[in-house]
Amino acid sequence: MQDKYNLTREQNVFIAKRNIVDYIWKSANLEGIAVTYPETQTIYDGGVINGLTVDSIIAINNLKYAWQFILENPDIEYDYNTLCHIHKLVADKLVLEQNLGKIRTTPVNIGGTKWQPQFPIESQIKEELDSLLNQKEKSKTEIAIEIMLSLMRRQIFIDGNKRVAMLFANKIMIDNGCGIITISQDSQSVFYEKLIKYYESGEMIDLKQWIYDNCIDGINLNEN
Repeated sequence: MQDKYNLTREQNVFIAKRNIVDYIWKSANLEGIAVTYPETQTIYDGGVINGLTVDSIIAINNLKYAWQFILENPDIEYDYNTLCHIHKLVADKLVLEQNLGKIRTTPVNIGGTKWQPQFPIESQIKEELDSLLNQKEKSKTEIAIEIMLSLMRRQIFIDGNKRVAMLFANKIMIDNGCGIITISQDSQSVFYEKLIKYYESGEMIDLKQWIYDNCIDGINLNEN
């Protein structure tokens, strides 16, 4: 599984900034936040939208701040502390303050399946991250997808796990000039179908390949 794009970080950041409202809109919809693209643009620009819940507006702004964090901090490590900081940004004012950036201590239910994730253990998360990051034989794109899916299945936090996992994976993608992972509106039903199968089986090969084939955005700026 080779990298689809070979960009500089600056080029990748340029692409991300140019399309950031689209990425935020898709990410919000992926977690059931009912907001349109024009509404997302207005919120991103600091405007006021009537008819949306306060939580929906907060969630969009939180995604904006989280994206700014990963774009503006190239030297931040891909580690547990960064993961927890992204959760603080994504879930601010949406979960109780004592849960921000902290692994959950209560069970969670996953829609569409009876499967329940185990309680997360900090030492295991750190060990798994380290192991996935240090796969020398794999491309950065494949590593980023594997980390994203692993984090989604672990359900580390009380809320916002898919958003956090995708942002963390996209930090790896952008820092290494590999493009951006984003799931289009038309693909979300297929994604959820495959995600539930992955949750239940623990086998990510099919979903990983599907994401690689359908969900990586970028431009070949370096082609002559």
